[in-house]
Amino acid sequence: MMAALRPADLAGWLPIMARSSPAGYRLDWAFFDRHALQEPFFHNSTDSVLQLPFNQLFRRDTALDVLAAWAEQPADTAPAAFVFHASRCGSTLIARMLSRLASHTVLSEPAPLDTLLRAHYTDPVATRWQRDSLRGLLACYGQRRRGGERSLVVKLDAWNIFELPLLRAAFPDTPWIFLYRDPLEIVVSQLRQPGVHVVPGMLGASPLTLPFDEVSGLTRAEFVAQVIGQILAEGERQCRAHGGIAVNYSELPGAVTGRLAGLFDLHADDLALAAAGAGQHAKRPEQGFSPDGDDKRREAGPEVLAAVAQYAQPAYQALEALRAPVIPSTVSV
Repeated sequence: MMAALRPADLAGWLPIMARSSPAGYRLDWAFFDRHALQEPFFHNSTDSVLQLPFNQLFRRDTALDVLAAWAEQPADTAPAAFVFHASRCGSTLIARMLSRLASHTVLSEPAPLDTLLRAHYTDPVATRWQRDSLRGLLACYGQRRRGGERSLVVKLDAWNIFELPLLRAAFPDTPWIFLYRDPLEIVVSQLRQPGVHVVPGMLGASPLTLPFDEVSGLTRAEFVAQVIGQILAEGERQCRAHGGIAVNYSELPGAVTGRLAGLFDLHADDLALAAAGAGQHAKRPEQGFSPDGDDKRREAGPEVLAAVAQYAQPAYQALEALRAPVIPSTVSV
């Protein structure tokens, strides 16, 4: 029998896919070595390292239980912060700002994390292993591959706000934010270029998935507005239940180096470098950033306005009522 792989055996390797098999969940790995996760999303980083000749010749495929040893790593490998969001509201901007820092590893919507977080919807026994597997997975992602890292910040997929209690069970002391935006602007963005969660049948098992009979009775604008409204409502509920910090898109980018600086473990000498990242387009860093909120609002017709008012605006107003006033930041020195 092959000996179980230890963390030392997987130094520099990161999981790139988690999949179900008849024998249980398995992980596919790629060798990242010292590659900084500075691309907009984790799948972009994966695409980059998979082009390396080594990864085209050598890959690893392991059972999920290889994460058990990672779960036993010291507590200082736990994530510094989680970023939950309502989609198209600045979470990638935050990730880009923080990823400029050599001291930070920023994990942006890794597919294996989403798979393990939602495993219990299709596998009733998953609750037995999810907590420890999540701890092991993020300890693995947080390994100090470049030598100078001190903080891991994890940005979740928009629909993962429903799985926040699972993540809280694994990391009860990790602070988190819920980022949101005027839902009219989110809905227009999703109508322009839909994410998987606003296309019926694409997301898979999730509390966000509407029954077919409900979907069939909605217009496209109503469906998208209802999905965004559900995310906003869950974000507000979880903020109240578990002490999340509500952050409006309108506070960006200043909130990152301002009232959230302590939460993101920013030291005084990090602030200027992080702030410089706000001048780039978050998803297309080769371009400069320019606000588009006014354009989106002008684009919304009567049907979209009515759908957002009915399905999403109440949850947005509840979040605005919850949002704390801007306070002086606590910056580590």
